[in-house]
Amino acid sequence: MVVDIKGFLEGQRDEIDAKIESLIPKKLTKANIEKICGKPRYAYDVETASKAVNEPIWDLLSRGGKRWRPALFLLSHEAFGGDSKKVFDFVVIPEVVHNGTLMVDDIEDNSDLRRGKPCVHKIYGVDVAINAGNAMYYLPLLSLMRAKGKFPDAMLLRAYEIYSQEMIQLSYGQGMDIWWHKGEKYSVSEDEYLQMCAYKTGTLARMSAKLGALFANASEKEIEAIGKFAESIGVAFQIQDDILNLVGEQFSKGKGVGEDIREGKRSLIIIHSLKRADKKDGDRLRAILLSRPTDQKVVDEAIAIVKKYDSIQYSATRAKEIVYDAWKELAPLLKPSKAKDTLKAFADYLVERSI
Repeated sequence: MVVDIKGFLEGQRDEIDAKIESLIPKKLTKANIEKICGKPRYAYDVETASKAVNEPIWDLLSRGGKRWRPALFLLSHEAFGGDSKKVFDFVVIPEVVHNGTLMVDDIEDNSDLRRGKPCVHKIYGVDVAINAGNAMYYLPLLSLMRAKGKFPDAMLLRAYEIYSQEMIQLSYGQGMDIWWHKGEKYSVSEDEYLQMCAYKTGTLARMSAKLGALFANASEKEIEAIGKFAESIGVAFQIQDDILNLVGEQFSKGKGVGEDIREGKRSLIIIHSLKRADKKDGDRLRAILLSRPTDQKVVDEAIAIVKKYDSIQYSATRAKEIVYDAWKELAPLLKPSKAKDTLKAFADYLVERSI
């Protein structure tokens, strides 16, 4: 069965954005700030709250993005026999949190561009961007709070547990990534890198899939299996991101060719290169990463080293293996359906994408 995943994602986008806007309005009014925060004891400065929180949030959300995490939530729900219309309110959870991490990540990396435009902190200031990014970690919880009475209390409690655990892991994954590209650890193993990815990028995919399965009344075994598969998609997505950062022309227009080299990031590509390189190349690659180069010629030199040791191809192959192995465990638990076929095609698309 041939599935048009790009069309599938584009077809979901407008409805997902509308649902996000219904939870987080682009411009606050007295009525909807009370719906979000409750009735004030004193008085809200609605205009300031809108400019300081909602406006920067939508500045980023309006720039695009694939919206694949909400789509993964819906597919996971349908794959276990659920009706996605009944749970569509929850698509905001992974997407809003994801964009919050991007806003904060850009500050941590001192990035200039995000999706082809100046980063939010470059427009509104670091203080506003940090606060808005953090707000995006909590605002999605409103969708669960407002679902009380529509779903069993035990199911909603489990949803809060999944959300909380994944957010904890997200922070640890990001922390490891930051520490490594600061140069605080000289050598990172492949398994350590993959675990970092499982937490930094895999966690929101895992959250999406587990919540989707949970609200379809899947068993704990099924929830864990689809969570592991989704995590593998997230890990593979991160590896592919690392590859495209070095060789993807369309992708790099949004951030800059080789920005990961400039930031000194320890990707699977770099780890593999350092493992295989001779002493001269290895020392030079480490020196470049630690220097945080701004000269494009130096960045290109590092890219030439990783290409010399076939590290890009190794990473691409490893990403596919990770997804394939997880799918083999999940597939027997899913009944034949369009959702199952789309889920598999969806994973293939994210791993093999060129943008």
